[in-house]
Amino acid sequence: MSHNRNPRTRVLTAAATVAVAALSLTAYSNGASAHAEGARAAGAAKAKAAVTCQGSNTKTVAAPLSRPVNHMLLTVTNTGSVPCNLYHYPAVQFGEAQSVPPVIEASKPQAVVTLAPGASGYASVNLSATDGSGSNGHTEKSLTVYFQGRTADEDVPSAAHPSLPAKGVYVDDSLKVTYWQPTFEDAIIW
Repeated sequence: MSHNRNPRTRVLTAAATVAVAALSLTAYSNGASAHAEGARAAGAAKAKAAVTCQGSNTKTVAAPLSRPVNHMLLTVTNTGSVPCNLYHYPAVQFGEAQSVPPVIEASKPQAVVTLAPGASGYASVNLSATDGSGSNGHTEKSLTVYFQGRTADEDVPSAAHPSLPAKGVYVDDSLKVTYWQPTFEDAIIW
């Protein structure tokens, strides 16, 4: 048997070897590039990870509504540079109240409300019974809005203190709040 190869076979073999080597280098190069891009993307995602909304990274406005009657709308706007999450519902305290009103369980949204920088979330406060059945009615002139964390043991140190109208707002024992909502319309249906 002869080990002499045809010159044409040698050229094709050499060309195939060069092609395989080139593809291997390209794959390695693209893999390294993809790895670097993945690391940059992960860093950017970490930098933009959402934080808990609280008084220090939001602006809260309390506005009584003409419809539905005896309601007030809380609007929270993210003033920070990263997204923030509005967990659960606002724990509102009118004046020197010793407890916060209950939440309307049926108003719980399907997902946590996340606010991009500059975006707003909403909650409705049912101030008093529309049929007059509430008791211990009185006028309050100050409001504190406490934010909640993802879990009950998460400390959210900064509350909001939105202004109320100069004449105050009338509240009674039927006072209750909704969960945070992504839209104004979702908040006022309760």
